[in-house]
Amino acid sequence: MSVLTEALVLEALKTVNDPELHKDLVSLGMVEKIVVEGTRVAVKINLTTPACPLKEQIEGDVRSAIGKIGATEIEVHFGAQVRAPQNLPLPGIKHIVAIASGKGGVGKSTVAANLAIALAQEGARVGLLDADIYGPSQAQMFGTQGEKLRVDEQKRMVPLERYGIKLISIANIVPPGQAMVWRGPILHGTIKQFLQEVAWGDLDYLIIDLPPGTGDVQLSLSQLTRLSGGVIVTTPQDVARIDAERALDMFKRVQVNILGVIENMSYFEQNGHKTHIFGQGGGRQMAEQYKTAFLGEIPIALSVREGGDSGVPVIVGAPQSPEAEAFRQAARNLAGQLSVQSYLLLPMA
Repeated sequence: MSVLTEALVLEALKTVNDPELHKDLVSLGMVEKIVVEGTRVAVKINLTTPACPLKEQIEGDVRSAIGKIGATEIEVHFGAQVRAPQNLPLPGIKHIVAIASGKGGVGKSTVAANLAIALAQEGARVGLLDADIYGPSQAQMFGTQGEKLRVDEQKRMVPLERYGIKLISIANIVPPGQAMVWRGPILHGTIKQFLQEVAWGDLDYLIIDLPPGTGDVQLSLSQLTRLSGGVIVTTPQDVARIDAERALDMFKRVQVNILGVIENMSYFEQNGHKTHIFGQGGGRQMAEQYKTAFLGEIPIALSVREGGDSGVPVIVGAPQSPEAEAFRQAARNLAGQLSVQSYLLLPMA
C-alpha cells in the first residue's frame, strides 16, 4: 500500500459528497486542513453552517474514505462558515429569514424564538426582529419586559441580548400595554428603522417574526431588504393550513423563496402514545403540495407554553426534552436549506 500523503488524503476526500449539495468536499472548498503522521490522519472540514443537519453522515463518509487508503487512526474536526450571497441584504448580515403563518394562534412566535436560539446554540450568530408591531410577544418570551433599548454614539438602537440572541422588539421601546394605533406609513418607517438603524453587527442569520396576515409589514419587508426566504408555520388542521397557504402565496407574489414548512402542535405524547389533537399530516401535505421542504413537526407540550410565559424558552429551560430536540432538528433543516440555496442558487462571494 502507498505511503500516506496529504495528496492521497485529498484525493480520497474527492470521493466524499456533501449529502445536500451533491458535490464533493474538495471542490466545495470545505477541506481546510490535512495532517498526516504515518498512518495517522487528521482533517478539518469547514461545514456550510454550524447547524449542519447531516454532520454525522459527513463524518462517517470521511472516515470511511480515509480508512480505505490505509489510515489506522483518523481524527475528523469540524469548523463552519455560513456562506452568504455576493450582495448582503444588510451590512454584516448574511441571511434574513421571515417566519410567517397567515393567522394568529398557531405558535409562530414560539417557533421563531426557539429556532433562533437553536441556531445560536449550534454556534451561529443570530438576531431576532419582532416585527409584530401590534402584538409583540418576543420580549415576554425572552424575559426582557421592562428593559429599554439604548442608542449608541451613531444613534443606532442597540439590541438586547439574551440566550445568545440579539433582540429588537417594539415592546422594549414603548410602555407595557400601550396599543400601537398606527397606519401603514408609520409601520413602514418603523420596520425600516429596525432593519437599517440597529447595531446588529455581524450575523449569520436574522430571524424575523412576522405579524399574522399578509399586510403592511410583510410588504414593507419585501421592499426594504432582500429576504433569503420565508418559513411557513401551521398546525395540522385544515383551517390553519388555509391561512398558511395565503402566507405562502404572499411570499411568492413578492418573489421570496419558500424555505419550508414547520408543523407546530403536531401531536400530544404521553406514556409513548401520540394523540393528534388537531389532525395529522397537514403540514407535510402542504409542503408536498407546494414542492417545498418539510422542516419538522413540533409536539404540543406544557413545557413549550410554560417556557414562553416564563421568558425561558423550552430549548433553554428543558434542553433534553423531545420538544427541544424537535426545534433543534427543524433549525438544522432550515440551516441546511439555506446552505443549499447559497451554493446552488445564488452567486457567491
